[in-house]
Amino acid sequence: MELPEFAPGLIARVELTVTDADTAQSIGSGDVPVLATPRVLALAEAATVAATARQIPGGITTVGTRAEVVHRAPTPIGRTVIAVATLTKAEGRTLVFDVEVRDGEAVVAEVQVERVLLDRQRFIARALGD
Repeated sequence: MELPEFAPGLIARVELTVTDADTAQSIGSGDVPVLATPRVLALAEAATVAATARQIPGGITTVGTRAEVVHRAPTPIGRTVIAVATLTKAEGRTLVFDVEVRDGEAVVAEVQVERVLLDRQRFIARALGD
């Protein structure tokens, strides 16, 4: 399997307008109607996937293997948050991203996500026990 090479500094952004379905109440991670921490993590991971999407050849994918979330501020329904992922380290098959999630000028969360490059079919076969 020939892996693509990624250089630190690669950036991508994704955004989310918070709906009721994104809240801690709906997800079950709390009882308040604000952006849930698990949803923040999913948004951060989506940004990391977007950062690598254009350079990954068919048959190769990345999977998340580690994440550290610092959720700093609540975001109510109707607000739009933007997650910007920056590749900070590329070592072998491992990619490390720093992701900043903002609501306007306010930093809502900081997330560090580690992803690993791998063969998609082999991974799926292993997951299914084949």
